[in-house]
Amino acid sequence: MADRSIPEETAVALVYDGSTEAVMMATPADLEDFAIGFSLTEGIIHDPADLRGLEILPVADGIEARMWLVPDRGREVSARRRARTGPTGCGLCGVESLAEAGRLRQTRPLSDLAPVQGAALLQAMAELDAAQRLGAQTRAVHAAGFWRPADGLVALREDVGRHNALDKLVGGMARAGEVDLSGAVLLTSRVSVEMVQKTASLGAPLLVAMSAPTALAVRTAEAAGITLVAVARRDGFEVFTHPHRVGI
Repeated sequence: MADRSIPEETAVALVYDGSTEAVMMATPADLEDFAIGFSLTEGIIHDPADLRGLEILPVADGIEARMWLVPDRGREVSARRRARTGPTGCGLCGVESLAEAGRLRQTRPLSDLAPVQGAALLQAMAELDAAQRLGAQTRAVHAAGFWRPADGLVALREDVGRHNALDKLVGGMARAGEVDLSGAVLLTSRVSVEMVQKTASLGAPLLVAMSAPTALAVRTAEAAGITLVAVARRDGFEVFTHPHRVGI
């Protein structure tokens, strides 16, 4: 019998000023990126400077990402705080109402991006596939990457949860001071509405995914001004919204 690698899955609590905001099942790697990315895409902070401290601590039943907010943000978060729990692959964890589930959380304008040729997009997805170390070992995790036409793949994160992978990517880019967002978010997963929302919160103008989008994801990308490319495989892709960013 051959040995194989399987990914870890751990409960990670995101704790702000001593109170738990969410508990997510996640791969226990790049957790500083995850904490900052989740905080950004969920609108808890608007900039990493809104955090005055971050500590990753193993506890009895998992891991706590303990964060301390600057006073103004702390007061706003405490006003809306309630405990939230999300399983692996969860979507809109802990929204306050049905209306909030479809609301676009876009905090910054989209970056400019000249049309990208189709061959370049296929090459970008090939680069994403080749860079997935944990994915190659386990065949059981998702990846999210950021690609720029001039630079290729500049960042990649992996996780058992597709939302977590994207949050880790957002947090990793923020921590690295990446401000040039004139490129594409790349996903190995399907595109549901929250993946579009997180891409919009980053300010990326182009989202390319291996699998298909939901109808709500397409409507949300259209409203956000994001070019949504999906079903991106070796033999081609489909453009669902704002095709002016994709060259012939």
